[in-house]
Amino acid sequence: MKATLTYRIRSLFGAFALGFLMLGVASCGGGGSAGGGGGIGGTGSPSTLGTVNFSLTDAPACGFDAVNVTIERVRVHASDSAVDGDAGWSEVVLSPARRFNLLDLTNGALADLGSTTLPPGKYTQLRLVLADNGGATPLANSVRPSGGSEVALTTPSAQQSGIKINVDIDVAAGQTADVVLDFDACKSVVRRGNSGQYNLKPVISATSVVSSVGLRIVGYLVPSVAAGTTTVSVQTAGVPVKSTKPDGTGAFVLYPVPAGTYDLVIASPSRVTAVVTGVPVTTTATTTLNGPGSPINPTAVSTATVSGSVTPAASGIVRALQTFTGGPTVEAAFTPVDATSGAYTFTLPIGSPLKAAYDVNASTPAFVADLAAASKFTIQAASGAATQQRAIDLGFALPGLNFTFP
Repeated sequence: MKATLTYRIRSLFGAFALGFLMLGVASCGGGGSAGGGGGIGGTGSPSTLGTVNFSLTDAPACGFDAVNVTIERVRVHASDSAVDGDAGWSEVVLSPARRFNLLDLTNGALADLGSTTLPPGKYTQLRLVLADNGGATPLANSVRPSGGSEVALTTPSAQQSGIKINVDIDVAAGQTADVVLDFDACKSVVRRGNSGQYNLKPVISATSVVSSVGLRIVGYLVPSVAAGTTTVSVQTAGVPVKSTKPDGTGAFVLYPVPAGTYDLVIASPSRVTAVVTGVPVTTTATTTLNGPGSPINPTAVSTATVSGSVTPAASGIVRALQTFTGGPTVEAAFTPVDATSGAYTFTLPIGSPLKAAYDVNASTPAFVADLAAASKFTIQAASGAATQQRAIDLGFALPGLNFTFP
């Protein structure tokens, strides 16, 4: 990655292991051009134009062995209200369209998608245009549930106008702005009842990155913890900014992460939640949480199942939040609801969560059990912009938790 302005958008695809892609670059003024090897949306010498480079990364997916998406093009525009036929679009065309398994792109891996030049200025809209499944084999867009067979992934509107993403990309003359597409497959793939079908409802965010030297957190868990469904994330006020799954050795890398201070959360259904507060991220150096000789090992505990439904189902999501004594509140689990029935289910740990304050001089975080927060969660449901929540204690029998929105 260039040590220049980089933007990270929670979205899609590929891995460095795939190598750099051979791409066509095009720009369209009226309705857009579908061919590769085209020009740009503006005119002028290289010194008067800027460059946008696109890369790909992914957050971990839950319950899938593969999430495949095929990209035809990436489009950018200076207006967040521009529609498909408006003038002023610039784009990178992948010719031919490229298919990626998003799950290859965790733990700091990135893949290059190509670049285009365009006039200096601020660009506020990005669209990802996906290929149509059609009759192609393998399917252009698909999922493979854990232990199951590959099935089509429905991507409404993505093949025509593209998946719209609001961004804030500043392009300067003679400079390069890198855009990292970061797609959260776990939060974006939604099951449709008992039909065996799945919808893509993209969860995408944007983060500016100004260096390839810093903006990175590394650490280690014991391998037995990493081998399960454990995730590591950095959060602000209970909202994940970046998450990943450790590799088989227990190592994890969170990259790119915007400069700032975060709560680092280690979450697993069968281990107590472990949180390190005050973890700094800078543009000048990697933040090391701990070394391989002192891996983190959250306590293994028994579990409880929390389930219920959200009505209406179409846009529902559910989070399990855990509040520590004196703060913070963190997201310990997340699930989209079934797109047809509205059903959801969690497996949550029964036990006292662990908290430590970040110490740059310590070889590993000094965790202390929070007894007052043991087995206590808040289940928060969302439908559109509205939310409802209920506090629960896993030490007691729980009825189904159902949420109904107007």
